[in-house]
Amino acid sequence: MDARDAYLKDVLRTYRNYKALGEAAMKQVSDADLHTMVDPDSNSIAVIVKHVAGNLRSRFRDFLTTDGEKPDRNRDDEFEMPIKVSRGDVLRWWDEAWGVALASIETLTSADLERTVYIRGEAFIAVEALNRSITHTAYHVGQIVFLAKHFAGASWRTLSIPKGRSAEAAKGDFKTRGIARA
Repeated sequence: MDARDAYLKDVLRTYRNYKALGEAAMKQVSDADLHTMVDPDSNSIAVIVKHVAGNLRSRFRDFLTTDGEKPDRNRDDEFEMPIKVSRGDVLRWWDEAWGVALASIETLTSADLERTVYIRGEAFIAVEALNRSITHTAYHVGQIVFLAKHFAGASWRTLSIPKGRSAEAAKGDFKTRGIARA
């Protein structure tokens, strides 16, 4: 396997890991806590999911052929939730957006990594756009995990190797098991 093929395999694994982390975190909070904001200027888990979903759908729908900021996306609206939606709606947004992203990434070839894509009219080689998206997604999944851990309190089940138990962790299983250990 050459480096470009290995990179694509790793990108896909990374996205799947962050999807799994977000899902495992959200399972540990109540329906009400999906909408809880820690202060008036913060975002709830539901709002973060709405934003991540909007971003993934926009970036990965026709990834190689259209601008990553689609005309039907309303980014500002992603940060508004005047009516609390159900857990089912939040998870549907999550699943549909990840489905678009993962399906798009699965179709990429190593040659596609050198193609030019656009985000808000700015040119990126595809590998730059993928890296940009991974870091953006990881940032927001980290927020989801942090909030979920805060809301779950003492009932939180760690999603990675538990504190103080590194020596017990299996060696060399990251590529097959991933980061989410729940």
